[in-house]
Amino acid sequence: MLKKERQAYILRQVNLHNKVLSSSLSNEINVSEDTIRRDLHELAEDGRIIKVHGGALSHSFHDIYNPAGNIYLHDHKKIIAEKAAALIEDGMYVLTSGGTTILELARVLPPQLRATFVSGSLPAIVEYLHHPNIEVIVIGDKISKNSRITVGGDAISKIGHIRADLCFLGVDAIHVQQGVSDSDWDVVQLKKAMIESSQKVVCLSIAEKTNAVKPVHVCPVSSIHTLITELPPGDPFLQPYVNAGIEVL
Repeated sequence: MLKKERQAYILRQVNLHNKVLSSSLSNEINVSEDTIRRDLHELAEDGRIIKVHGGALSHSFHDIYNPAGNIYLHDHKKIIAEKAAALIEDGMYVLTSGGTTILELARVLPPQLRATFVSGSLPAIVEYLHHPNIEVIVIGDKISKNSRITVGGDAISKIGHIRADLCFLGVDAIHVQQGVSDSDWDVVQLKKAMIESSQKVVCLSIAEKTNAVKPVHVCPVSSIHTLITELPPGDPFLQPYVNAGIEVL
């Protein structure tokens, strides 16, 4: 793979997943980590990514106050967010993970909605605070700088005391056979706790993240009640998830 092609692949992965690991990119592209580090350095020097220890972040995810125009495939994520918002009813307790699709959900909540949102996602919490009628419960613990979300034992323990009506999970990868997966160990533990504490689990995923697998397993698809993408529910691309018994919106 030529350098230009390699860096284009890296940039797409950063935009798609908000963060990438040098080790994972090295395996995917089949080049040394030194080569990946040089590529990340050049992309960072050009202002296209933010280089961090062990990998890179997208600019849109790094800035808590990121404008919608900087979010990768924003139009697709807004469609997903609007579908998700329609599931929320007054009086519900709603658990949300992190990610830019969750952030977009926070932005499209109708002003008349009266519900309680539980989250450790700093960008989402900032948006929830702007909403006139929702209550916000912050899950506290140490902050993952890469994911902009609180992680750790205290956060997981607090989630265990909640019985949420809905859990919205931002998805890094989902596959019919391999289930939901992620590249961040700490975030995965948080998502597992959210799934256990929720009556209904809704995965929010742009179509590009379906039929994909990341290194750390979150849950099988049997733990998911609903999958929301930007595609129409009847799109043949989503039929395997329908066949697996998942509600597709």
